[in-house]
Amino acid sequence: MASPQTALIIGATGQTGRHLLQNLLESSHFSHVGEYGRRVTPADEITTGKDKLEQKAIDFEKIQESGLKQKKWDVVFITLGTMKVNAGSAEAFEKIDREYVLAAAKEARSSDSSTPQRLVYLSSGSANSSSPFLYPKSKGLTEEGLARLGYSDTIIFRPGFLAGANRADHRLTEAVFGKICGVLSYITAAAEINISALGKAMAEAGRLGSEALPPAVRPIQAGKNSAKFTAINNAGAIKLAKLTK
Repeated sequence: MASPQTALIIGATGQTGRHLLQNLLESSHFSHVGEYGRRVTPADEITTGKDKLEQKAIDFEKIQESGLKQKKWDVVFITLGTMKVNAGSAEAFEKIDREYVLAAAKEARSSDSSTPQRLVYLSSGSANSSSPFLYPKSKGLTEEGLARLGYSDTIIFRPGFLAGANRADHRLTEAVFGKICGVLSYITAAAEINISALGKAMAEAGRLGSEALPPAVRPIQAGKNSAKFTAINNAGAIKLAKLTK
């Protein structure tokens, strides 16, 4: 049996992050879970694992004062992200979606290079650093930036449409797109994934690591030179969730 590990989650109050946090708290593999973010999960929403949960509200503009560097995190999970419409501008979007993510991951990185440390990030199936469009380009650049930070194992999830999200700002176009993806999901496993399944898959990937992922997940080796990472697409995430006990 593997030794218990510590886990850090940045972005636990988001749609997928909530499910990921729940899975981490329920898992006997993780002995300590840190939830750091601009906001933290209300106590009445945490039904299990409270004794091993550490919560801290932080200012991403003052990330050096967050205390992340003083802790030892075996696995760092990042589900932080936003949309331009929520951020208010392209500049604000990139600050939250990319700059905050990279800064937090860098701050959580252990200064001891001999200590194995895993990073698991929630990206997008459309991620492409060469894209002319803001959202996929930001995700692609974030992936590349994370891969250069020197984590011993970097796993990046690239899901399709996130089904089951209950957003207060739910938009008509998103609702229509969701219905289309729901139909397509009967034809292809690349279209959508339920956020509960995605949270489960991310927790399991963090526990296993790239080398121990089941072959059925079909992980992809991506990145260049010293900035390589393991990518898990929508179909792979669905498969991993189903294989998780």
